[in-house]
Amino acid sequence: MYLPPHFEEVDKDVIADLIGQFPLATIVCQKDGEFIANHIPLLCNETNSYLGHVAKANPLHTVFPNGMSAIAIFNAENSYISPNWYPTKQKTHRQVPTWNYQVVHLKGQIIFNNSKKAKLLAVGKLTKMYEKIYSSKKEWKMSDAPKDFMEQKLQNIVAFDFHVESVTAKSKVSQNKDKEDYDSVSNMMREQGNNFLTNAMIRIRETE
Repeated sequence: MYLPPHFEEVDKDVIADLIGQFPLATIVCQKDGEFIANHIPLLCNETNSYLGHVAKANPLHTVFPNGMSAIAIFNAENSYISPNWYPTKQKTHRQVPTWNYQVVHLKGQIIFNNSKKAKLLAVGKLTKMYEKIYSSKKEWKMSDAPKDFMEQKLQNIVAFDFHVESVTAKSKVSQNKDKEDYDSVSNMMREQGNNFLTNAMIRIRETE
């Protein structure tokens, strides 16, 4: 990933929050010159380790051996930025369009586990976390489904741990602009309902 120093994100809490709020990772693996990408939600299990699972029909766990190298990419909110949003454009016209975004790249290894214990752990933790966030009333639990039905569903997946070896993160949110233009873009993000981007811009401005 192209990463100018002024766009590098190093705040571990910010990175963890981004992954927590946008957990659907694009996991990219490579073999024999071919790239394979899958879109899989991941959940932090412990330091430098994330839980996930794939369908047993997904060839990912058969084509690639345990310990294969992979990149997990997390994308937060993003937005086109018009030159017309910069007050200085009206004075100099020396502005061009760009795009604001936040991303995290985790490089690591995937270890598959087909045991029932591992699958219950992955499904249970993911379900508990996101039912709490997204269910407005009663949270769904695995015990709500018939036992034989859940047994069948568990047989049809393979759990895995993603062991992180390095983290690269980028917050490109107009911090290379002067205060007048920066504040204008921040206000536009708020008007458009891009709250995650707005909060990122406020945080960065406050730490300068």
